[in-house]
Amino acid sequence: GLTYAASVGAATIAIDCSPHSAIGRCADIDLCAVVGPEVVTGSTRMKAGTAQKMIANMLSTGAMIRLGKVYGNLMVDVKSSNQKLEERARRIVMTATGCSRQEAIEALRESQGRAKTAIVMVLLHISASEAEDRLTAAQGYVAAVLKEAAHGLR
Repeated sequence: GLTYAASVGAATIAIDCSPHSAIGRCADIDLCAVVGPEVVTGSTRMKAGTAQKMIANMLSTGAMIRLGKVYGNLMVDVKSSNQKLEERARRIVMTATGCSRQEAIEALRESQGRAKTAIVMVLLHISASEAEDRLTAAQGYVAAVLKEAAHGLR
C-alpha cells in the first residue's frame, strides 16, 4: 500500500514499533514508537498495538483540527442524522455558545442539523444562510468566522 501511494505521489507515513523496519523504509515518514519488550514474552500485540493505536488517534485528531472540523475541544462538523447525533449536536451547540437547550434546538432546526452553522448563527445572531456563507468564505473554520466578525467590529 505504501509503495503504491508513493508511486501516485502521495505522502506516506508508517507507524511501527521496530527501528529500521521494512515498512518504515517504504515511507516518507517513519513514526516508530520503541516500546521495549512485551510483558508477556511472545505476545507482540500488547504494548506495540496500544502505542500504534495512540499514534493513529493523534494523527486523525490532528487531521480533524486541520480540516476545520473542530472548534475549541468540540467536534463541530456534526450533521444530526439520527437521534443520538441530534442530542450530541444539541450539547455541542450549547457548550460552544452557552445558549439554552431550546435555542440550540431551534438553531439546529434552522440549520438543517448542522452544528457548525448553528454555532455561528447563535454566536453572531445571524440567519442560517448567512452563517453558511461565512463558513464557506472561511473554508469551514468556525474560529475564522468568529475572528473575522470580531475584526469587523473594531
